[in-house]
Amino acid sequence: MIPLLTGIDRDHDARSGLSGYLAVVSAALGVGGESCTADLDVPASAYVALDLRLPRHPGRDLALLWDERHGWALAMETHSGEDLLVLAYLGDDLVPSPARVRGFVAAIRDAGGPSAPPVPPDLRGDREELLERLLRYRRGRWGTTVPFLTRIG
Repeated sequence: MIPLLTGIDRDHDARSGLSGYLAVVSAALGVGGESCTADLDVPASAYVALDLRLPRHPGRDLALLWDERHGWALAMETHSGEDLLVLAYLGDDLVPSPARVRGFVAAIRDAGGPSAPPVPPDLRGDREELLERLLRYRRGRWGTTVPFLTRIG
């Protein structure tokens, strides 16, 4: 018996689902798809460059990071080119709605920064369930624009 879903099919589905999810999240944040990158290695991860800075750190760009262990995190670029400094985790859901991600970023921006040290949540779960949730956002379903989402910046 030959399995219907091969590794190639899974890779395509993962790429399609994650890229579609990033497209709607980046649209919600008011940044274009050119601001996003994704890596399908284990753990899968993504990066979204933001057009935002915090008043406390006016010379440092902000970015959103996502991975299949911790979900979304707001991070700040460093001056030295080292790893990003994680400021806060959204927590409790690996694939929250784009509006929820937008609200997370807006709340931290409006507060001028995070209110507590970041504690990474462990959101690891079943990869097949994660893939199924990401596939709801696969490209083609949402088109090129998401009119019901507004820019936060």
